[in-house]
Amino acid sequence: MKQSKEKRVSPDKKGVILAFFLSILWSGNPISIKIGLEDAPPLRLGWMRFLLGGIVAILWAIYNKEKFQIHKREILPLLGVGALFSIQLGFMNVGQNFTSGGHGVIMITTFPLWSSIFSHIFVPNDKLTKLKILGMIIAYGGIIILFWESLRDSKSDYFLGDILMLTSAMLLGARQIYISQIAQGISQINILLSQAIIGIISFFIFSTILETENYIYSVSLALALFYQGIIIAGFGFIGQTWLLKNYLPSKVTIISLSQPVFGVFLAWIILNETPGIELVFATILVVIGSYISVKK
Repeated sequence: MKQSKEKRVSPDKKGVILAFFLSILWSGNPISIKIGLEDAPPLRLGWMRFLLGGIVAILWAIYNKEKFQIHKREILPLLGVGALFSIQLGFMNVGQNFTSGGHGVIMITTFPLWSSIFSHIFVPNDKLTKLKILGMIIAYGGIIILFWESLRDSKSDYFLGDILMLTSAMLLGARQIYISQIAQGISQINILLSQAIIGIISFFIFSTILETENYIYSVSLALALFYQGIIIAGFGFIGQTWLLKNYLPSKVTIISLSQPVFGVFLAWIILNETPGIELVFATILVVIGSYISVKK
C-alpha cells in the first residue's frame, strides 16, 4: 500500500471546518445505534443503514455526473475496503448492544490512536514519535478505567461490549488509513458503493440466518436509521472519504478528538445516562492522550 510520493497535506481552513463538522455528527452515531437497537437487532439495523447510505452515494454520483466504472486493478482493493467496513460495523453494532452509549462513544473514538499506528506503517512522512507513544499510553489509561468500572460493578457489566467496541475502533482506524491509500487511485463513488453493496449483502445474509426477531416499526427506529443511513453512512462517508483523499490522515483525525466530549454529553441528554466519575476521567484521558498522540 505504500506510495512513492506523498501528495496529501495538512488540512486548510476548509478541511478543518468540514472535519470538525463531521466530528460533531459522528459523535452522535453510537447514540443513534443504541436507540435503533431498541427495535431492531444489530445485523438488521446494519443492512438497512447500508441500504440508505448506498442510495445517498448513488444520488451524489448522479449529481456530480460521476461514471460507474470499475477497472480490473480496483476489484481487490474495493473488495478489501467493503469487507473491512462490514466487519468493523458488525463489531460496532453488536458491541453497542452490550454496553452503554457513553462507553460506546469512548471506545469507538480511540480510532485516531489506531490510525496513527497504521499511518506510521503505511503513510510516508506520518510517523510515530516518542511523544505520540506517550499520548497513546495516556489515552489507554482512560480505556483501562472503563474496563475496571465494568469489572468492578456487576450491575453495569459492559466488559464484552467494551471489548467489541474497542475492536471496532481498531478496525475503523485501519479502514481510515486503507481508504486514505486506495483513494489516491480509485474514484470516491467506487469506494462508497463497494462499502454499501458488500455491507448490504453480507449483513442481510447473516441477519436472515441468525436473527429471528419480528420486525418492529417505530418513529425512534426511523429517526435512528435516518441518522445512521442518510447523515452518517451517506453524507458523513462522502465528506470523510474526500478528507482522507486530500489531507494527511493523522491531521484529519486530530480534529475527531472532540467526539468523546460531544458523545458523552449526547448520551446524558438523549439516553439519560448520567456520566459517572470514571466516565468523566476516561473522557479526559482519551481526549488529552489522543491529542498528544496525533499532534505535530
